[in-house]
Amino acid sequence: MVIGGVIFMITAKLNVISNIELQKNGLNALKEALGITGTIKFLEQFDNGGSGDYTREKYENNDPEPTDAEIRQMFGY
Repeated sequence: MVIGGVIFMITAKLNVISNIELQKNGLNALKEALGITGTIKFLEQFDNGGSGDYTREKYENNDPEPTDAEIRQMFGY
């Protein structure tokens, strides 16, 4: 399975920015639209206190991984 090559093709096609740049742009957009207080209130809605067991839950997914051919078909390659 050639996942690395597919990921390169996807990022090259979509012109993906880094996660840091995405987070910075998103926080700036929230700050401009909602102000500091509104941004904080908005972000607090997504803080669930760290409940659950991510390590255990991430392996409970029983869906099979897509094949290289399926990934290429999804993105038109």
